[in-house]
Amino acid sequence: MTNFSPDHENQLGFDLGEKASSRTHEPDRDEIREDLAAILESARGVTADAPWDERTYRYNKVVFPQMARWLPDDEAAQLCFEFSEQIERIERLMAA
Repeated sequence: MTNFSPDHENQLGFDLGEKASSRTHEPDRDEIREDLAAILESARGVTADAPWDERTYRYNKVVFPQMARWLPDDEAAQLCFEFSEQIERIERLMAA
């Protein structure tokens, strides 16, 4: 039987999930704002002659509110409100 030191797994680069991660990922809020602004601008640019394809529509509809969660509540709520107005407009265009 081999006697392993307590740090043996770490020395080999193994993480067996026994330790909590010391690193937390906090996204760059300015980068999130830029991404959301780009999506919102793209949504505002949708017309009957220049529509989003179904994949872009579905992706943005899911991703936008998820990304907005990283922002302060009042800012996220305002951006999601503006985005939902555009989504409703885009849906009317898609149904026409």
